[in-house]
Amino acid sequence: MESRGSRGGRAAAVAGAGATRLRAVALVPATLLLLLAAAGLSQAQLQVGFYDTLCPAAEIIVQEEVSKAVSGDPGLAASLLRLHFHDCFVRGCDASVLLDSTPGNQAEKDAPPNASLRGFDVIDSAKTRLEQACFGVVSCADVLAFAARDALALVGGNAYQVPAGRRDGNVSVAQETNGNLPPPTASVSQLNLMFGAKGLSQAEMVALSGAHTVGSAHCSSFTSRLYSYGPSNAGQDPSMDPAYLAALAQQCPQQPAAAAGGPDDGAVAMDPVTPTAFDTNYFANIVAKRGLLASDQALLADPTAAAQVVGYTNSPDTFQTDFVAAMVKMGAVGVLTGTAGTIRTNCRVGS
Repeated sequence: MESRGSRGGRAAAVAGAGATRLRAVALVPATLLLLLAAAGLSQAQLQVGFYDTLCPAAEIIVQEEVSKAVSGDPGLAASLLRLHFHDCFVRGCDASVLLDSTPGNQAEKDAPPNASLRGFDVIDSAKTRLEQACFGVVSCADVLAFAARDALALVGGNAYQVPAGRRDGNVSVAQETNGNLPPPTASVSQLNLMFGAKGLSQAEMVALSGAHTVGSAHCSSFTSRLYSYGPSNAGQDPSMDPAYLAALAQQCPQQPAAAAGGPDDGAVAMDPVTPTAFDTNYFANIVAKRGLLASDQALLADPTAAAQVVGYTNSPDTFQTDFVAAMVKMGAVGVLTGTAGTIRTNCRVGS
């Protein structure tokens, strides 16, 4: 993990990706330009070092809690990255994914796409310490953004500076996950629509998909490719390497539909080669027809996305740089700043 004194180097790395991002923006349809402009405005409202005076220990506290958690359970690194993504894609990066359900409302975290989310206790631990150090100052949304950055660095990703100043929302509705969180069966065109709605280009979508190089997926997310693919719902996905398909079938035996997602729904590493290392094996797996989710393998079916996938396998540094740039941009989606929103002292409860 880089020290806080290396901020300048990290900022230079992020800045170096600027030209790549500008080229990506040039490819976005005109209908998305207003969304991109709005995302840029949101990002401009956030500031690196936002808590340097308000709560100098803020980022250190989060880093310590994430390091402690990931050292005990390396899989939590992927979970914290996913938690940040699932937050930003519903209502923007406002920590709404952390809110608990109430008797009159089912919250996002209890929606089916979020049923397997983990890492809430890590955020709680960091927030408890932050409230002791600086009461009512650091937002849960910023804790999520810091935690994702720190988790990434712990598994080999590039460290980067997080522009902060997000404030928390107080609304969390399970139904709003529908149409906002990409399903594991999504095509490239569907992914483009969903990422585009957040002001993110196809190039940024492919880069962010690289987060699947760490972590695992439940069998129910991909077993349709093994047992019920095609018009007859009884075939196997021809886009998957047969040897890989057979290995997955051993790990995920066919079950009645009612069992999918239940307690016996096992999990498989997204990258069977280096499941806890943030590298480019995810993209190499796609080239070898070993993308676990249909939405992963779909990237190879689109010529532009496929070229980017292949390019990353040949240039890991480019992937790392592009991923960081896309994370910073994603972290500014729909943020609440200034006097909007609030600062929740308990990330699970609205204020």
